[in-house]
Amino acid sequence: MGGDWFDVIGLSGARVALVVGDVVGHGIHAAATMGRLRTAVRTLADVDLAPEELLTRLDDLVIRLSAESGAGAEPEGTQVAGDIGATCLYAVYDPVSRRCSMALAGHPPPAVVRPDGTAGFLDVPVGPPLGLGGLPFEPADVTLPEGSLLALYTDGLIHARHADIGEGLDALREALAAPADSLDSLCDHVVRTMLPDHSADDAALLLVRSRALDRRRVAVWDVDAEAAAVARTRSDAVRVLDEWGLEEAASVTELVVSELVTNAIRYGDPPIQLRLIHDRMLICEVSDSSSTAPHLRRARVLDEGGRGLLLVAQLTERWGTRQTAAGKTIWCEQPLAAAGGPLTPRRDSPPHDRAVSGPRAA
Repeated sequence: MGGDWFDVIGLSGARVALVVGDVVGHGIHAAATMGRLRTAVRTLADVDLAPEELLTRLDDLVIRLSAESGAGAEPEGTQVAGDIGATCLYAVYDPVSRRCSMALAGHPPPAVVRPDGTAGFLDVPVGPPLGLGGLPFEPADVTLPEGSLLALYTDGLIHARHADIGEGLDALREALAAPADSLDSLCDHVVRTMLPDHSADDAALLLVRSRALDRRRVAVWDVDAEAAAVARTRSDAVRVLDEWGLEEAASVTELVVSELVTNAIRYGDPPIQLRLIHDRMLICEVSDSSSTAPHLRRARVLDEGGRGLLLVAQLTERWGTRQTAAGKTIWCEQPLAAAGGPLTPRRDSPPHDRAVSGPRAA
């Protein structure tokens, strides 16, 4: 029993977070710590933090866990931070831009096999392991060609047979470049190659194949910061839904677009932008340059406003806010069932591949 784990977490805007982590040691203590860190990562991912910010928060948590585990066991004033060692790789893939943003905390770099078959390792700045504190984590952005294979793993996969880390990385690169019918079969091949004797050390391997969202399934409008722009934007959104074959979603989408755009005009700062994404859910996003996040509240009987976000929350499956480098984005997801049943695109609209497929642990 060890502390290696992996996770795949759906985010807003059709994005997905990919996580691999490793807690030093074995046994119940390592497994319990792994469970707490995995839960913390899921909670922080829900806040939609950037990879480097998420690792900074996770670093603080490991320091607190180390202090708690050493409380009462050391003389007063003795620093016990660092008793719990852990590494982590956190990446966010956006199928619209094909951009993958990631940050490392003392973890081995991810491997990539491009569509032409060339395999290598991404050049990502390696930050300190979790639990040291005081040192920054640096992010890296990589644009992945559609169909690229991304491999996230723990050091148990490359240290089992090779004392030299360079030899282990070379063996992993060769194993990942082998032809395979599916991600499952490739994962089996990599495990057999790297761990033929079932090493005592635990290991985790996550393989994903990148897909790109068809541009015809994304619609973007710049919105003027004036009241008259609400009606124009609402009309444009309905027109696009008709092109996507989602006419029965128009009534709900009209209300959602009206509320979110109106809030951005009244309380946000220009530039304002509306984006609709036709994925497994119908996603509506409104962005502006203000960093002030809205809060859901219940309006009193005589209040003239304050019901917009409550209406959005009641009409959609999920909604939320994420901070961006230029301000904020308010988003909501409308289930396809609300559009009159499962999505049936028009014949001129190509099928959409999922952003991630085939997670597998070893």
